[in-house]
Amino acid sequence: MSVSKNGRNPLAGVRLEHLVAGVAGGVASTLILHPLDLLKIRFAVSDGTTSAKPHYTGLTQAMCQIFRHEGIRGLYRGVTPNVWGAGSAWGLYFLFYNTIKSWFQSGNSKVNIGPGLHMVAAAEAGVLTLVMTNPIWVVKTRLCLQYSDGATGKVLQESHRYNGMVDAFVKTYKYEGVRGLYKGFVPGIFGVSHGALQFMAYEEMKTKYNKYRNLPIDAKLTTAEYLAFASLSKLFAAVTTYPYQVLRARMQDQHAHYDNLRHCVRETWRYEGIVGFYRGMSPYLVHVMPNICLVFLIYETVAGSS
Repeated sequence: MSVSKNGRNPLAGVRLEHLVAGVAGGVASTLILHPLDLLKIRFAVSDGTTSAKPHYTGLTQAMCQIFRHEGIRGLYRGVTPNVWGAGSAWGLYFLFYNTIKSWFQSGNSKVNIGPGLHMVAAAEAGVLTLVMTNPIWVVKTRLCLQYSDGATGKVLQESHRYNGMVDAFVKTYKYEGVRGLYKGFVPGIFGVSHGALQFMAYEEMKTKYNKYRNLPIDAKLTTAEYLAFASLSKLFAAVTTYPYQVLRARMQDQHAHYDNLRHCVRETWRYEGIVGFYRGMSPYLVHVMPNICLVFLIYETVAGSS
């Protein structure tokens, strides 16, 4: 779709190649790195107070224990909704973000809108994407947390025993309604700041680098340059906003019961202190750095060739 001359029509900047590129990046990175994402979630909800959950002492021990009790299939629990979630989330996010950014630029990609509007565009894209994908993330989290009976010695309740993605959707809605499919939505809204900070940092680094080279701000970069800016921006956003991911995972955990976000924060602080808000940080960083590099590299390659 072409951009209108005045650039004020929000739909004028819609380009489906951004959707396709985002989906491609999200799906590819998820298929390769899902086991690390599963470990991040299991560490995040491991508060030491629930016997229904296995306890892990480190990444290697966790990987071996899951493989021993659940086999290779255990390392890929939740991969189907994760692929759907990551593909749709990245596709929609890049589509919304670039459409909003194009509107701010009045259709001229060489206009520098600055860090403030980059953050606004990323935040708006994040909220729109979260509204559409939160149910998928709930199902993904719950499937990742469906331990085999041998791992815990406990037999799961029927309402928490899922036979796949569709069954998890049906049972979550049946026993908990729409509210169950939107558990973790509030900390997810806070998590929009993660994407906003990441995209602001990514865009600003590219802009300043191209200005330094006396090139237009939308000039193409090399593979190594894209990877460097993607990893640095992700590291900055991850360290700044990680606690929301712990809170989100715990509120979506079928083995835990929190009245609301405030209750989850209070209980985490009460039993674990500040360390509790950074549970799973190590597997998260091990997972997210190659993940974001793959997503952005595939996105820039596909979008740039369209």
